[in-house]
Amino acid sequence: MFSRTLRLRTASWTSRTCARSPVNLYYSTVASKTRPKTVFSGIQPTGIPHLGNYLGALANWVKLQNGASPDDRLLYSIVGWHALTLPQDPKALRAARWEMLASLLATGLDPRRSIIFHQDHNPNHTELAWILNCLCPIGKLKRMTTWKAKLAASRNANDESEVDESLLNAGLFTYPVLQAADILAYRATHVPVGEDQQQHLELARDIADSFNRAFPKPKKIFPLPQHMIPPSKRILSLRDPSSKMSKSSPDVQSRILLTDEFAQIQAKFRSAVTDSQLGVTFDPVNRPGVSNIVTILATCTDKSSEMVAELYTSKGHAQLKMDTAEAVESLLRQPREEFKRLKSETGYLEEIAKEGARRAREISEGTMTLVRSQIGLAQST
Repeated sequence: MFSRTLRLRTASWTSRTCARSPVNLYYSTVASKTRPKTVFSGIQPTGIPHLGNYLGALANWVKLQNGASPDDRLLYSIVGWHALTLPQDPKALRAARWEMLASLLATGLDPRRSIIFHQDHNPNHTELAWILNCLCPIGKLKRMTTWKAKLAASRNANDESEVDESLLNAGLFTYPVLQAADILAYRATHVPVGEDQQQHLELARDIADSFNRAFPKPKKIFPLPQHMIPPSKRILSLRDPSSKMSKSSPDVQSRILLTDEFAQIQAKFRSAVTDSQLGVTFDPVNRPGVSNIVTILATCTDKSSEMVAELYTSKGHAQLKMDTAEAVESLLRQPREEFKRLKSETGYLEEIAKEGARRAREISEGTMTLVRSQIGLAQST
């Protein structure tokens, strides 16, 4: 199905990614002691991933993939419908969707082992989202803490108190239900999410439980998905360590992109915000800028932040920044080169997306057949 050259390259890079980190022991231990899992996670098509995306999600997806039991099922989706909750330029969104697919492959996801697909290639997500919307109380959605923050960011507001709720569109308000549908369409048992997404996963569990209670016969359909918090730290902006690293920031120096060359990485770390205090300590509350750089270096080198800080106690900020830039370059060099190669392989990317969508629809259609039967709707023809 896939060209032999691309298969070999993907497998080789995947193996190196797996072997590099001891975190794989965590994933393989989890996999070996439990029943087969169905794992689902998604990422918005925001174009080129930044370092926070890589360390917080993508690298952990690869470790999870490579440490999974042979019977586990893994699905990773590029969630284009979620991107529509904020204004999008159609041309830019089309390009970003393919860039994100190339990025997932470049960082080590293997389409022979994981199902990698565009969410908008599978209409079962939106059908199930509508059904779940009809079960989800508005009160639960109003308690979600992320929608207002997302709207604040899109309006360049200083904080959530400046947000006018009349500007909130229905999609932004109900997207947690679509997120639940993404998960439940595959009857996922486990979802790797960051701490900021735990509330949404709890909503998915509540919705699954509500459906099972409302339509218990002939059998309860949905498992209650469990969260898998990846063993990684939150990566903050290099220019504003009070906020996450983000591509929405107008300051391009605030983030390291997968495509950044070493000179760019060095320049961005040189301009990273620290403080006037001498030496290096790990103190996220009082020294957020220095602590963020320590966290990045620790994550890249598989050490604890405390251990890294101790190594740099008598060294200056400049040395810490230089060494962190080199560690990031070492981590990103190979996926960066792989991305450059893959982004021009449009036929291959389309083939991966088509096959991933086919496999995803095959699984989700089994779920939807049960759902339609339970609630009394006609089966698809």
